[in-house]
Amino acid sequence: MKYVITGSTGNISLPLAQKLIAAGHDITIISSDENKRTAIEKLGAKPAIGNLFDTDFLTQTFTGADAAYIMIPPTFTTHDWPAFMKQAADSYVQAVAQSGLKKVVQLSSIGAHLGHSCGPIDGLGYLEQQLGTLTNVDVISLRAAYFYTNLFSMVPLIQQAGIMGSNFGAAGEKMALVHPVDIAEVAAQKLLSLDFTGHSTLYVSSDVRFFSEIAKVVGSAVGKPELPWMVFSDEDAYNGMIQAGLPETNAQGYLQMGKAFRSGIAQEDYFATNAQPQGSFKLEAFAQILAQAV
Repeated sequence: MKYVITGSTGNISLPLAQKLIAAGHDITIISSDENKRTAIEKLGAKPAIGNLFDTDFLTQTFTGADAAYIMIPPTFTTHDWPAFMKQAADSYVQAVAQSGLKKVVQLSSIGAHLGHSCGPIDGLGYLEQQLGTLTNVDVISLRAAYFYTNLFSMVPLIQQAGIMGSNFGAAGEKMALVHPVDIAEVAAQKLLSLDFTGHSTLYVSSDVRFFSEIAKVVGSAVGKPELPWMVFSDEDAYNGMIQAGLPETNAQGYLQMGKAFRSGIAQEDYFATNAQPQGSFKLEAFAQILAQAV
């Protein structure tokens, strides 16, 4: 089988490519970074170096493939994040249609069911919606939970203030969490089986824990067993992101995403559909990794 993977050698795309290569398949990895060419070749994959906004490049790369894994990469360099995500989504959809690609696994997110009010998640919801307009293309959108790896942003808080926290929610509320390797596992299963038809969604998570539990487990791992979870005001959360050097558009997006989690709308469909963690990477295992950075 011939597969195309986007996302270069990122936290999901790399283990996904390794699984497909190990299974003996022909893999092409798209990257915008020429410096990734050698690393991709060493994996045993074919590099396709180009711009996601170049629809002709994407169309050519998708042509002849049996399936593709597509994702919109995060960016911290643009001053208009929503426009960046919309342009990437439109480019993907046009290329899929023009190339004749028949099977697509899309990286989406919890909260994408709304299509609004979730900051950067809205761009993934938009991509879901646009892929849904295509005929004769089977698409499964993997709605990933909140990445464990986002918790690395709290390392300075743990070190300097002895706390964890955000504007996401109170200590007694729940958060669905996921590790990139568990997303890669589900994506690999879907690409290898190609058992999805029409346009469908699947929630992908590794664990569900109260915010207070997140702080307790991380605290135990870093030698601060009483580490508390604090709820920040939206103003404090926004100012903290700006002071950390985030572009204003990104900070505004993350602020809106935090509000969506705090109000419950981001995770409402996950819990309403009784989605359950299928990943094996639990919070305790990630806490040991996080502890190495504290």
